[in-house]
Amino acid sequence: MTTRHIAIYGNGGGGASTVAANVSAALSEEGRRVILAGCDPQNDATITLRGDREIPTVLEVLQRNGSASIEDFAISGFNGVLCIEAFSLFQSEECAGRSIARVFSLFEKVRLFDEFRPDVVLYVLPAEVICGAFTLPAGDTVFERAYVVSSSDFASLFATNNIFRAIKKYAGVGGPSLGGIIANGLTAPFAESIVRDFAGRTGAKIITCLPHSSVVVQSELYGQTVIQAGPRSNHAYMYRRLARKIIENENADIPNPLSTRELRNWARGWGDWMYELELGVIRDGEAI
Repeated sequence: MTTRHIAIYGNGGGGASTVAANVSAALSEEGRRVILAGCDPQNDATITLRGDREIPTVLEVLQRNGSASIEDFAISGFNGVLCIEAFSLFQSEECAGRSIARVFSLFEKVRLFDEFRPDVVLYVLPAEVICGAFTLPAGDTVFERAYVVSSSDFASLFATNNIFRAIKKYAGVGGPSLGGIIANGLTAPFAESIVRDFAGRTGAKIITCLPHSSVVVQSELYGQTVIQAGPRSNHAYMYRRLARKIIENENADIPNPLSTRELRNWARGWGDWMYELELGVIRDGEAI
């Protein structure tokens, strides 16, 4: 089976790491060999998979030893998921995208994928490090699909729109196609409708909608994924369904991002509509 390389993008604090860790755990339950590579400067993508065990980042290992081996920067986490953290915010003075490129080059050098033989490699990539993070620079490995984790707030959708711009820009030069949007942490009224409307206007698909849940919060406080801490919870089943959709998805979309003006006007339209609804404004032809 050919290894599938899948990128999970998201705005900082938007839940991309949580989603990726739980999807990794769910895929491992199905007997798949999984690598989760955290490329977020927060250095926390794999923390719920490896319990109390600390892990040096790849960049940290490289700074100490240029001839590093896989065992120096990777550990086996929950259910055999191989956990890797690329770098920390405090370990590099260079562009984060360039740091990621160095990390990916080391993966090729140590023949990580040949040695571990994963079925799936998930990469957690924050929107803030789009540069240098759309293709693996060495060898023939490329991201097959990109998924974007987004909530319904404007900052998250603004970041999602920027990621769409990058996907469209690099689509013809080895960049990934868009698998879809993973709407996450939805709580406010009309949150799902807002994300679905944004997706429709940009030519994207909604893969799933995950509501906010105290089970997710509690599991992370225990330092575990929902799959491990609450295997029979509704959210665990949601993550399992999401994992199946990701691994079976054959869609290859190129989104059509909105211009900044279009995005702002669209957002203001939703804001006006919700404000009028709260005040009970009735327009011509409308009825209560």
